[in-house]
Amino acid sequence: MATYNICLGTAGWGVWHSPDSGQSWTRHRAPFPLNSRIQALVAHPTQRRTVFAGGDTGLFASYDGGMQWERLCSADAVPTIWSLTVDPVDPDVLFAGTRPAGVYRSRDGGRHWQKLEVDIAPECSIGTPFVTGIVVNPDDHRMVWAGVEIDGVFRSMDGGDTWTHQKTGLYDPDIHAVAIAATEPRRLYASTAREMFISSDLGDSWESLDIREKWPLPYARGIAVKTDDPSVLFAGCGEGTTGEKGHVLRTTDFGETWETLPLPSQPNATMWGLATHPADAGRIVAYSLFGEVYVTEDAGASWRKIAREFGEIRTAAWVPN
Repeated sequence: MATYNICLGTAGWGVWHSPDSGQSWTRHRAPFPLNSRIQALVAHPTQRRTVFAGGDTGLFASYDGGMQWERLCSADAVPTIWSLTVDPVDPDVLFAGTRPAGVYRSRDGGRHWQKLEVDIAPECSIGTPFVTGIVVNPDDHRMVWAGVEIDGVFRSMDGGDTWTHQKTGLYDPDIHAVAIAATEPRRLYASTAREMFISSDLGDSWESLDIREKWPLPYARGIAVKTDDPSVLFAGCGEGTTGEKGHVLRTTDFGETWETLPLPSQPNATMWGLATHPADAGRIVAYSLFGEVYVTEDAGASWRKIAREFGEIRTAAWVPN
């Protein structure tokens, strides 16, 4: 099996990179400033080895799978980046979700940014809201959704110029992650601290999936749709933000039923997120908040644990060699 690159974004340790599927690791200090918090990693949709990294010190890019990095914009070009996505139709267009909560758009690959007009609440029960996820509709890339912790989901129908608040049925506004599935019409998923929601009408209305009745632990975090099968969704869960255990779950029927996947050991914290790539739909990199990394090559049937453990992991990506 060919090796591949894994990149991990951490809270205070910048980016860690493995060029050999997790066997060896390098912590990248340059060009990341000391104590950089990398909250978002995203693979380029057409350039197989290009990865973007965003956090509290600006936006960075690697063009060789994570082995070398360069700064794309200054740290003050955007506030702290918490989420990042690349337009799948026009990859020069990037969207960044920030804290304080805002959505920014770049039209030149991340070098210059414009703040978009989104009417997000300036305060919430956790203090300052932040944008935890952004997705673009590949069928119509003018359609963009942004999930906010804590202020629900917003949608743009014109590439980010104007936005509306999507509230119908979405009774928990504490959005942890958003995902889009290649169904007809497209399905949207949104996970929250207590529930997961699904929309079959592009966000106009939402229904809960009643995960408290179906999951071993109730706190929903990262979600990822299988890149070649829109009926399959993977999710990470835990006891809470800093819970002492977690699980990876899978549904093959759009969330109606779920199974707990067989990790080789009990994770040390909430399973915070999952990284996929269309180059191999069976390969998923899952990580706990407190530094454990698990990899499956067969869409969740079996897993291996990466021997090395890290600090607080906030995001991950894998790309081919």
